[in-house]
Amino acid sequence: MTSLSARVVAGLAEVPAESWDACAGSDNPFLSHAFLEALEASGSATARTGWLPQHLLVEDSSGRLVAAAPLYLKSHSYGEYVFDWGWAEAYLRAGGRYYPKLQCAVPFTPVPGPRLLVRPDAPEGTEAALVEMLVEVARRSGVSSLHVTFPTEAQWRALGAAGFLQRQGQQFHWTNRGYRDFEDFLDALSSRKRKQVRRERRDALAGGISVRVLTGKEITSRHWDAFFRFYRATSDRKWGDPYLTRRFFDLLGERLSDRVALVMAEKDGALVAGALNLIGREALYGRNWGCLGDFPFLHFECCYYQAIEFAIARGLARVEAGAQGPHKIQRGYLPVPTYSAHWIADPALERAIADFLRRETRSVERERAELAQLSPYRRDEDHSGPAAS
Repeated sequence: MTSLSARVVAGLAEVPAESWDACAGSDNPFLSHAFLEALEASGSATARTGWLPQHLLVEDSSGRLVAAAPLYLKSHSYGEYVFDWGWAEAYLRAGGRYYPKLQCAVPFTPVPGPRLLVRPDAPEGTEAALVEMLVEVARRSGVSSLHVTFPTEAQWRALGAAGFLQRQGQQFHWTNRGYRDFEDFLDALSSRKRKQVRRERRDALAGGISVRVLTGKEITSRHWDAFFRFYRATSDRKWGDPYLTRRFFDLLGERLSDRVALVMAEKDGALVAGALNLIGREALYGRNWGCLGDFPFLHFECCYYQAIEFAIARGLARVEAGAQGPHKIQRGYLPVPTYSAHWIADPALERAIADFLRRETRSVERERAELAQLSPYRRDEDHSGPAAS
């Protein structure tokens, strides 16, 4: 489209927030200028951490931003939740250089949502032009590959039609069927699962533990200090160096406090555990959990059951509980597909990955079908369709 032009910027500080958000929309807080720029300003997503911002902007002839893509030059594959380590190793053994690569994503965030951000009033064909421009940036950069992770299904299909390899994964989401309250949700479960959830909730609060959900101005520096300790403790146990800096949580509180639901657990006057959620227009997004000590079932209470109660109270359609975790099924979270799309520069590597993905897709689809059979819901409950609005 000759009326459109593209450019790459090295940080969202160079882009007016209102222009970016006009393309990103208001549904998903992780795509907002406030969230993404906080990652950069806090030192969480920077060249030093292996996430060099290279955001693609598409402007019309008047200079108005009509489309954008959150894009990063990566020197590793950490913080992505769509694993391509095997591809990198195979390419290295064949004499290739996999890194750097380009990643169109929200750093450290396996939350599905649009990755091709297009203003609603953009000219027809803008999304297709944005895809072409992404590939052109990849070609000119000389990278091995371009990866679009956790896009919507519609954008995944559009990327596939444009020649990207397509990959599927899965997450576990809870769907609100118009429940009046948590007890109404429990009534939809089988008798055995209903008793299990009640027992877990009771045991989680044993020993004088109390749990609150904080939003907006209820969240203070004391809570962020404690949550960062929880986050660091969990990162040290599982991954090593944490992705997010303490400054990031301050910026999150300053810019998006009304879209934060922070679950905090307290015992004997001390904060001992917490779970961070962000509130979208239709969904509650579970992100980070941390705990100091060993408290049975407290993870389930803070991350899953409190999230369900909050979503019901707010009339949200679903809870997206993040990556991994078949154990979530027994708590009412069922498997749903997630998507990624991959442009590979080297034809030989592309053929090898395409063959791998054909086999992997069959396995993922089979596993998802098998996991769905473990549903805790009563047989007379229909959980196959979308949530009621």
